[in-house]
Amino acid sequence: MERFELITPCHFGLEAVMKREITDLGYEVSSVEDGRVSFIGDAEAVCRANVFLRTTERVLLKVAAFRAETFEELFQATKEIRWENYIPQDGKFWVAKASSIRSKLFSPSDIQSIMKKAMVERLKQAYGISWFPETGAAYPLRVFLNKDVVTVAIDTSGESLHKRGYRTLTSKAPITETLAAALIMLTPWHGDRILVDPFCGSGTFPIEAAMMAANIAPGMNRDFLAGEWRNLIPRKYWYEAVDEANDLIRDPAETDIQGYDADGEIIRAARANARAAGVDHLIHFQQRPVSELSHPKKYGFIITNPPYGERLEDKKNLPELYRTFGERFAALDSWSAYVISGYGEMERWFGRQADKNRKIYNGMMKTYFYQFQGPKPPKRKE
Repeated sequence: MERFELITPCHFGLEAVMKREITDLGYEVSSVEDGRVSFIGDAEAVCRANVFLRTTERVLLKVAAFRAETFEELFQATKEIRWENYIPQDGKFWVAKASSIRSKLFSPSDIQSIMKKAMVERLKQAYGISWFPETGAAYPLRVFLNKDVVTVAIDTSGESLHKRGYRTLTSKAPITETLAAALIMLTPWHGDRILVDPFCGSGTFPIEAAMMAANIAPGMNRDFLAGEWRNLIPRKYWYEAVDEANDLIRDPAETDIQGYDADGEIIRAARANARAAGVDHLIHFQQRPVSELSHPKKYGFIITNPPYGERLEDKKNLPELYRTFGERFAALDSWSAYVISGYGEMERWFGRQADKNRKIYNGMMKTYFYQFQGPKPPKRKE
């Protein structure tokens, strides 16, 4: 079976999490760069990566990499690619996105236009036709220029993989599903431990945690662009990937995953999203302000995305919010807290320095993942 190099973009700062996911899926990582990890796989790997990976935004099939400092070089190098090996005669093809960093060619619209023309010229020669109906499956390109090196890939996913299909209702400033999953995977939490999100919004952290606890693959209930690529990926591989995902689901006997929010309407939305994800029976959602944060048990985890003044409320309200949050956390015996926030005075008002923090880009916004680590629980007796 033909092997490809597949590129999986991820949030800046979370490449190590993405690498571990790929390795755990059984594939060989070929490179790790800022914001993306590449690995070697076949057509079956395209299907399994789309269905199983929790932290990537999409799965891209790399077709070429070359240097280009002029538009003529870009045109000729693009024309040299054997596009007929990837795109059938009736395929719909275009450059969906082009980005450029530290390169002489920097205009996305010009890059997109020139590469499309070069592809048309190549396929005219390959198929002996002068006009393409583009009525078949879609093959959108994603192109990255970095220091004049052009990386060309075809998007196999379509809609971003953070769109699992369960979140139809959102809060004002939701965290994406892929970022939430990656942040949970940065912590020592696992499914038989307590998890509370006191600012749960539309429920993304609790729902992603519950899906992990039940081993529900994030992409098993949605479609992907490459599902229509009959020329490259046999349909049976998609069925096999979903069958594998179904076989791996385990309904845990007991979980303690809770989501709180002061807004009752948002809590109703979170419950609806959890039902859509098939994990509503694993999560307890409750309308509760952070001032009432409590739990009777020890050694729990808080994983949360509190307001930080960009979109939810004025910054003047934040000191009191974080002070209250810090006081309630301090009252939880032996707990750990993991907090993603773009609020620069988070630690001051929380009342404690983080044991660790990690810079994470949430879209274009620089945030920090503050880690307040509690003691490990005693080992359970067999």
